[in-house]
Amino acid sequence: MTENAHVLVVDDEKEIADLIELYLKNDGCEVYKFYNGKDALECVDCAQIDLAVLDVMLPDIDGFSIVRKIREKHFFPIIMLTAKVEDSDKIMGLTIGADDYITKPFNPLELTARVRTQLRRYMRYNSAESEQDIIDIRGLVVNKASHKCTLFDEPIQLTPLEFSLLLYLCTKRGTVVSSEELFENVWGEKFINANNTVMAHIARLREKLREPPRNPKFIKTVWGVGYTIE
Repeated sequence: MTENAHVLVVDDEKEIADLIELYLKNDGCEVYKFYNGKDALECVDCAQIDLAVLDVMLPDIDGFSIVRKIREKHFFPIIMLTAKVEDSDKIMGLTIGADDYITKPFNPLELTARVRTQLRRYMRYNSAESEQDIIDIRGLVVNKASHKCTLFDEPIQLTPLEFSLLLYLCTKRGTVVSSEELFENVWGEKFINANNTVMAHIARLREKLREPPRNPKFIKTVWGVGYTIE
C-alpha cells in the first residue's frame, strides 16, 4: 500500500528526518524531506503528496500553522510528531485537521505502521468509482462508494479519516457508539487512552457540519456512553 506513495517529511532535527526517510524509503515510499516549514509548504504547492509526517516545533513556522495552511486546499493524511506529552497539544493538532500524532521518542517501525494505515484509508477514499450505497439523513448525504459527503447539496470536504468516522456513525444510526468502538473500528487499533483522539475528531466533524456545540443536529453526545446519529 505504501509502494510509490509520495510522503512529505518535515523535521528540523536532521537525524530524525533522515531516520524517517530511511524507513519510509525501505517501505517503498518516495520521500520529500525538509527541515523547515517554508520549503515544505512550497513542496505541497508543486508536488503530488499522499501523506505528511510533520513536526510541531520548527524553526520558522510551527506545525499547527502548516496544518491549517495545508487544509485550505488538501485533504491527504497528516501525522504530527510532538516532543510534548500534554493532551492540549495533541487535541489542538487533531482539531485543526491532523489525522494522527506520535510522541517523541518513537519507534520507527510504529511510525511506518501508522503511515501504512493512513495511506490505506486515503487510497480507498480516492479510488471509489460507483455512485451507489447512499445514506441520506435529513439532508446529510454520505456516499459510501464515492466517499463523498454533502450537507443540503453543498459538498463537505472531509479527510479520509473524518469520512470513515462519519460513515461508521451513519451505519450505526439509532444506536450509541462508544469511543472505544469508534477508535477500534475506524482507526483499526487497540483503544488505549485514545478518548481525546476521538473527541477531537468528533469536534472537527461537527465544525465541518456547522453543528451548534450545545445542540448538534446530527452527531449527539450521550454523556458517559458515547456518540449517536439519531
